[in-house]
Amino acid sequence: MKKVLFIAIVLIAFVFIISLFGQDFTYVGAAKCKTCHKSEKRGKQFPIWEESKHSKSFAALSSPDASAKAQEAGVENPVESPKCLSCHAPLSDKAADFKEEGVTCEVCHGPGSAYKKLNIMKSREESVANGMVAYESPDAIKKHCLSCHENAHEKSFDFDAAWEKIKHPVPETE
Repeated sequence: MKKVLFIAIVLIAFVFIISLFGQDFTYVGAAKCKTCHKSEKRGKQFPIWEESKHSKSFAALSSPDASAKAQEAGVENPVESPKCLSCHAPLSDKAADFKEEGVTCEVCHGPGSAYKKLNIMKSREESVANGMVAYESPDAIKKHCLSCHENAHEKSFDFDAAWEKIKHPVPETE
């Protein structure tokens, strides 16, 4: 009897783990993030993003400056070019509905479908287990940023100065 119970528990645990890793996480958009991440108490992450160039990065592709840079690079239309979209609207190939959000929350933190619920977001460990990308060090954040910013358009990138503009720590809970 104990052996059968043990096998049943192991099988249930195995199925649970497989289903967790087999989840198809989907993108939910910045509006879902805004629901909780807009207040001073929660760290104002959404307003910080909304005022940043990241939130306007897709729109920037429609500017005369973008057209000129695109022509120099041999790109006909920066708004449709995968070369431009890969950094200015990284979700365009995965979640086209959110392309206009530019470099949105989920570009850095992963698809929010499974971690967006408050009861999950209360725990960093549960959030990560449900697909949220959390960075363990400034170097890990910098590495992610440099995937687009390293020598972008022949401009140097000062990570420390840029991070000061966009950092959005979660306040200590009381």
